Amino acid sequence: MSLTVGRISYVNTIPFFHHLVQTGFSECAADGVPAELNARLAAGSIDLSPSSSFEYARNWRDYLLLPGLSISSRGPVRSVLLFSRLPLDAVAREEIALTAESATSVNLLQVLLKEFCDAKEMICSVPGVPVEEIVAAGGSALLIGDRALRTAGSVPRGMMTYDLGELWYRFTGLPFVFALWIVRRRAFDEYPQAIRKFSSQLQQSLSLAFADLAGMAAAVAPGAPLTAAELVSYWRDSMSYDLTAEHLAGLRLFYSLCCKHGLLMEEPEIRFAE
Repeated sequence: MSLTVGRISYVNTIPFFHHLVQTGFSECAADGVPAELNARLAAGSIDLSPSSSFEYARNWRDYLLLPGLSISSRGPVRSVLLFSRLPLDAVAREEIALTAESATSVNLLQVLLKEFCDAKEMICSVPGVPVEEIVAAGGSALLIGDRALRTAGSVPRGMMTYDLGELWYRFTGLPFVFALWIVRRRAFDEYPQAIRKFSSQLQQSLSLAFADLAGMAAAVAPGAPLTAAELVSYWRDSMSYDLTAEHLAGLRLFYSLCCKHGLLMEEPEIRFAE
């Protein structure tokens, strides 16, 4: 038996995976952006993955969560960014360009604009050109992950950058959970011990990562969108990998607001693979 584990190809997941082999991990890893892994998880072609918190809500009856683990922020996240020349309360007046990479971030943007900025509607589209070109031309656009980190340093004069993690925290005072470690229920029914072992390996890998962030950053910086020093700051100061009671409160509020604004049909139950 071998588990198939999804792996997001962004620097924010490196602390989960960099030391994973050292913990005894020997399963099959499947790389992809969040939207790709969401689809594979829903289809059952992977067993578990760090995937969009919105994907959990959309198909929660098929899923369980690994306890204590997330990809979150308590304030600025730096890698989920809305670029626009317009003030925030006017952004929804024009079309917003999106990548096809994430489900959570676009729904978070809708919640922020509708709940806290009195927007009635939001027009979004995936353009036929790279979203970075829309930003360079002065249009409104949402970018996530490494592409957001790269674009943040080269926006045109007059372009404003809105950090969605910072906005959520400003309006709610709670962390925002962008991704969860989601397990297919059928996989847990078949391989409960293997999945519990993997959950423990992830915790060990995180501990090893945070014991030497500088060493990990030096190892991955050559191909990363940030310098080694910037990576250390990003992992330590911007990202949160816990799933505490406070994180869960933020997650439940997000789900409640998604239901309020018609983005979800129902609020999911939060259930763990334990």
